[in-house]
Amino acid sequence: MSNGARERIFANLHAAIRQGGFAVPETTAVPGLDLSREERVARLKRLMEAIHAEVYLVNANTWVDKLKEVLRKRHLNNLLYAPGTPIGDALEPAWESDLPPLTVYEGDIEQFKEKLFDIDASITSTRGGIAESGALILWPDVKEPRLVSLVPSIHIAVLEADKIYNTFAEAIEKERWQDGMPTNGLLISGPSKTADIELTLTFGVHGPKELIVFILDA
Repeated sequence: MSNGARERIFANLHAAIRQGGFAVPETTAVPGLDLSREERVARLKRLMEAIHAEVYLVNANTWVDKLKEVLRKRHLNNLLYAPGTPIGDALEPAWESDLPPLTVYEGDIEQFKEKLFDIDASITSTRGGIAESGALILWPDVKEPRLVSLVPSIHIAVLEADKIYNTFAEAIEKERWQDGMPTNGLLISGPSKTADIELTLTFGVHGPKELIVFILDA
């Protein structure tokens, strides 16, 4: 596009803005799901397992025991976690010598970035889940930056059953995202995946090869 054509387009847009008088139509509510709590949990679990996530519905008071059982079946060198969080507070006193050593995420992400590529698995919290699409909502912050969930080969996510919403719109409304959001939020539905030109789907090429989800139920 020539500079002259670009300037004419911008001039027309600016002129239209100055004229004003735009009519904004009323939006209609997008129809969505209206599931019970148990149905939301079951649907999210089913959809995530369909694309290779490993999902466990566990008691909120004993979920660490199930985590230890799962990790003992894998030969891992370490597990990255954030101290000073509910997950960190649950892991630290319960950890045992036959488990992958806990690695503390600390400091600035730029300083820790090189170490991330030597981490086998990480564990993070979630902001919620979406039953309609079978996705987790991650809310990166200083304690759990997004690279903690995106770089290690295994990502373990902890989700409260009561925070599984019918739809994305419902999650935004009930979690009051308008009151403040991080630089970026993440929606995760399974291990990383990509497809070539022949549409052959491959998992774990550009991110975690495994996603393990613990849904905590009271």
